[in-house]
Amino acid sequence: MDKKTVLVTGGLGYIGSHTVIELLDLGYEVLIIDDLSNSNIEILTQIELITTKAPTFYNFTLLNKLKLIEVFEKHKIDSVIHFAAHLLVDESVENPLKYYTNNIVSLLNLLDVMKSFNVFNLVFSSSCTVYGEPLKLPVSETENIKKSSSPYGTTKIMGETIIKDSCKAYGFSCIALRYFNPVGAHSTGFLGELPKGQVKHLFPVISKYISNEANTITIFGNDYDTIDGTAIRDYVHVVDLAKAHILGINRLSQEQNEKNFEFFNIGSGSGFSVLEIIKAFERASGKEIKYDIKNRRDGDVSKIWADTTKAKKVLNWEAKYTLDNMVKSSLDWEAYHSTLNW
Repeated sequence: MDKKTVLVTGGLGYIGSHTVIELLDLGYEVLIIDDLSNSNIEILTQIELITTKAPTFYNFTLLNKLKLIEVFEKHKIDSVIHFAAHLLVDESVENPLKYYTNNIVSLLNLLDVMKSFNVFNLVFSSSCTVYGEPLKLPVSETENIKKSSSPYGTTKIMGETIIKDSCKAYGFSCIALRYFNPVGAHSTGFLGELPKGQVKHLFPVISKYISNEANTITIFGNDYDTIDGTAIRDYVHVVDLAKAHILGINRLSQEQNEKNFEFFNIGSGSGFSVLEIIKAFERASGKEIKYDIKNRRDGDVSKIWADTTKAKKVLNWEAKYTLDNMVKSSLDWEAYHSTLNW
């Protein structure tokens, strides 16, 4: 049987690169398109180091439709996993046009080209932000999608709407994975989260603080209606998350999907506050973490964690890694990355 070819947009990003590793380990042929706006070309080397295989890489933005057509002309693509998008909530509030242009136009280009080449299987990187501030916890897929508190969240709602309509009109088969907060790193320690510019996500912020033992970290808001006043999130290990995408691709390629458009929560099913995460890092590192309290950020919800019953029942997926696994792998990656010159 011929190896299936999967196109991974944003495949050098944090979640994309870990998903590429899972695909390569399972024998898929992998194509990556990434504009390197929030990733590093050195990640290609790390992927090959871990898998001993080299994916085919193209460096351009999906806003360039002509180049995207060239890739589809050159390769027989079976399925697409679409990660490529800007992803920072606070930045999207400050610069909404950047997010609407990139996240929506890229998706429109991708779907149009896929349709032209009769490639109809798509796994879409969605987000729990589509739920806004949930009415009930844990939040399940039956929760209504709400008006988002950030343009980033709005692009995910719009993305799902565009995909759902495309499934109905053109016969696409798509799975949207609404995931919660991806954290952690590959078990080898050779690959993890590597944001460009200012580091804003909690786990890499704390990891770098411990590595450098400098300054303090910032907690945005301690007046939420939570156990300790800090925001609560559902954290899911990036490798668990990557495996969910593989199950999605398999479900579509084997035509096991019950509807043309399906969506699933992908999270650990537990919520941890910012202070609980800080304490977990202190336990793992044996170091005290100093922090400052600042005002809440625009667009942040107070607490959210997933009901993953549907993913377990339908996709046969559940999170395997614990919070301690997530913290340790993050620290291992930070220790390894600090020895590199990139």
